[in-house]
Amino acid sequence: MSESAQPKPAIDKVTIMGVPFSKMNMDETIRHFTDIANAPERRVYHVVTANPEIVMSASKDAQLMRILHEAGLITADGIGIVLAAKWRGNPVPGRVTGYDMLLRLLELGDRNKWSFYFLGTDEETSRKAVQTIQSRYPNVRVAGRRNGFFDASEEPAIVEEIAAAAPDFLIVAMGAPQAERWIYRNKPKLNAKLVMGVGGSLDILGGKAKRAPDIWIKLNIEWLHRLLSNPSRWRRQLVLPVFAFKAFLTRKER
Repeated sequence: MSESAQPKPAIDKVTIMGVPFSKMNMDETIRHFTDIANAPERRVYHVVTANPEIVMSASKDAQLMRILHEAGLITADGIGIVLAAKWRGNPVPGRVTGYDMLLRLLELGDRNKWSFYFLGTDEETSRKAVQTIQSRYPNVRVAGRRNGFFDASEEPAIVEEIAAAAPDFLIVAMGAPQAERWIYRNKPKLNAKLVMGVGGSLDILGGKAKRAPDIWIKLNIEWLHRLLSNPSRWRRQLVLPVFAFKAFLTRKER
């Protein structure tokens, strides 16, 4: 059954440039996900971790905006979103990032023996990430994994494999908005309780990339650490001042 068929709980939201963001903090979000994981029903709940880049893309892409509006939950994965909500006078508690949510879900999965399927990144990193997860969280049930490099002809078989595995959580690390488009396209067939795009999280768990030190994260300049670590990202970062300008101009819109 599709996500649109299930009743959705009332979640307080703030809309930024047309995108509705959850105002739940990390603990509230994880409790919400726990309820979904423990429910007997198996209905795909799509979670989007959105940053200014996704919002800017959606402002120019009607299909992506529709995908975001039909998702179960959108969390503020980016300090730009936090600032934009503050400018609107309707603040969110803080960032609720894909990587941090994944770690929290794995910790709870270790206690509750939840099952996870991991889709994305390259083959070696995928394998190493799952090895790390199995070492740190031995009671997590790995329902399967697949790297994110495949062509359209292979997609039906991958979707069928995921559906047969019936994971509690499907973790998609294919980058944004590619992950969101893939999830939306295949959502009715995935047979998972919750599906979430997590960007480069598996790259970090697989040792391919490093997350910013805690002090950078606390100062809300993790984006700068990523840019310094990978200068080729500078073109992507150009969207940030444009987003800030547009978000400020539209701060009074409802």
